[in-house]
Amino acid sequence: MAKAKKKSEHKENNEKVEVLKFGAETGKILNLMIHSLYTNKDIFLRELISNSSDACDKLRYHAITQPQLLKENPALKISIKVNDKERTLSITDNGIGMNRQDMIDSIGTIASSGTQKFMEQISGNNQKDVQLIGQFGVGFYSSFMVADKVDVISRKAGEDDAFLWSSDGQGSFELSKISGELPSRGTTIILHLRKDLDEYLDKFRIRHIVSTYSDHISIPIEWINEKDEAEVLNDASAIWTRPKSEITPEQYKEFYKSVAHQPDDPWLIMHNKNEGVVEFTNLLFIPSMKPFDLFHPDRKARVKLYVKRVFINDEGIDLVPSNLRFLRGIVDSEDIPLNISRETLQHNSMIAKIKKSITKRVLSEMKKKLEDERESYEGFWSNFGPVVKEGLCESLDDKDQILQCCLFKSALHDRLITLDEYIDNLKPNQKHIYFLSGDQGEKLKNSPQLEGFVKHGIDVLLFTDTVDDFWVNVCHEFKEKELKSVTRSGIDLEELIPSDKKEEAKKNDLDEQDSKDLTEFFKATLGTHISDAKISGKLVDSPIVLSVAEGAMDIRMERYLKEQKQLAHSSAKIVEINAHHPIIKKISSYLKDANKLDAEQLVQILFDQACIIEGEPVPDTSAFSKRINSFIEKALV
Repeated sequence: MAKAKKKSEHKENNEKVEVLKFGAETGKILNLMIHSLYTNKDIFLRELISNSSDACDKLRYHAITQPQLLKENPALKISIKVNDKERTLSITDNGIGMNRQDMIDSIGTIASSGTQKFMEQISGNNQKDVQLIGQFGVGFYSSFMVADKVDVISRKAGEDDAFLWSSDGQGSFELSKISGELPSRGTTIILHLRKDLDEYLDKFRIRHIVSTYSDHISIPIEWINEKDEAEVLNDASAIWTRPKSEITPEQYKEFYKSVAHQPDDPWLIMHNKNEGVVEFTNLLFIPSMKPFDLFHPDRKARVKLYVKRVFINDEGIDLVPSNLRFLRGIVDSEDIPLNISRETLQHNSMIAKIKKSITKRVLSEMKKKLEDERESYEGFWSNFGPVVKEGLCESLDDKDQILQCCLFKSALHDRLITLDEYIDNLKPNQKHIYFLSGDQGEKLKNSPQLEGFVKHGIDVLLFTDTVDDFWVNVCHEFKEKELKSVTRSGIDLEELIPSDKKEEAKKNDLDEQDSKDLTEFFKATLGTHISDAKISGKLVDSPIVLSVAEGAMDIRMERYLKEQKQLAHSSAKIVEINAHHPIIKKISSYLKDANKLDAEQLVQILFDQACIIEGEPVPDTSAFSKRINSFIEKALV
């Protein structure tokens, strides 16, 4: 937020001028953006026109309940004018306008919710930072790419006072109340152009920029000549009302950039007219670039709602589910009452029907992209997969459709696969879709939990997103195949192993009595640190592994709840023992030779190692270190 630095007694139309300072982070971002944001400086005009269009849309909405706001000047428009002598370019709209506080909040602060996060991600690499800064809401400040000073004059609709905001972009801005012959409402932005940028004083250059970037704007954009004669530069019809055949790919892209305020091109464009119970048109985009606020706690959607081409709102309306909040664009309905209040809108049945229809269409288009453009889809999934999966926790109605769009890392094939692809490669008699949850895919691939599965060619899906721990507790199956964590102690791989390999797998098993003695010794040695010990059939190279009982909380989920202070302590785990392993056989032989001290130390070392591998706390790190050192000393003798 901008902070008051000082007040001076400058006179401008008999009013005081306040000098206010940008916040430190804002100043740094502004400096970087002025010098590095876009190689194509024409973008500044697109951003300013887009802001003016939004201001007109907001006024049109407020005028539904307050018609007096539009009464004096009902024809909304955006005007562009140049002054060759002063070398200024002005963009004027007769929209909602701003008062003093609006100016401080809207143009005295850059991306207030994301500024600090941005600064934490600044790398010092100009090219990389340019890509990053494009994710933040800094459209107005692109004007400093072409101007060494910017003045903003504005009067808010329905209010008497007008204000002047002025800055050279060097760390502070001036703010004052002004009087004189001013419009009844709206905003004028005056750009004092840099010396080498006279091209932006040329009518034909401005016309070309408007035609290229802002033709879709539904508000007339006028060029005002030196005789105050107006010429409309744009088509001035809402792009979504036109037939798709009349809209070029470039026009779609420019509309996306205008509505999304992002520098990337859209990954997917969905332009549809929906007829049926509720009639509406949607022009929706999925970005190719991850928005900076994708995981912001308020998880806001950014789809604008129009009713009969009148902008209603883009916040506080449940128009798209939160797991599709990366969508950008508009929805325009013919059936919703134009004078509906925002409070009523939140619980409107038509909104619920539109939301349901949009959800199904988006998921359907995603699945089509998955099938037709796999490599491109994997890029999308890298950006938005964790968000899409949030829907599995929130909407059982769309569960199957969402699951069909999901990609997961295959431990067996080391690539992303779908659940359908997993099922196509099931072993005979395999009734489960196996998975393993963890923080890092590469680390999971080396987990002892996978050894037996990989050896016998049984695939396991690697779940690395936090949301995976939640949705698996809601969605228990896919196409009649139960999802099962490989950390469950009751898994029996024997039924999935070909009969000719079962005898080979049993060759080095301990006999029944030795197995019983071994498990009882583990339980006696580890005591309350474990809940049980049993011989395992899923280990190959590791001596033991930790697991949990059927129906118990998964290991990573339990750790997450502990980190969130929702659990006081970890539960005791089950120890699964690899009877084939040399260390386990050595422990068994120690028991026969009554060498219990070495056997106990080995058991405790193995347990501590298993805890480290699973990310569980080691009960006593000092004792663990001493035991390791003791065995090293013996080996050196």
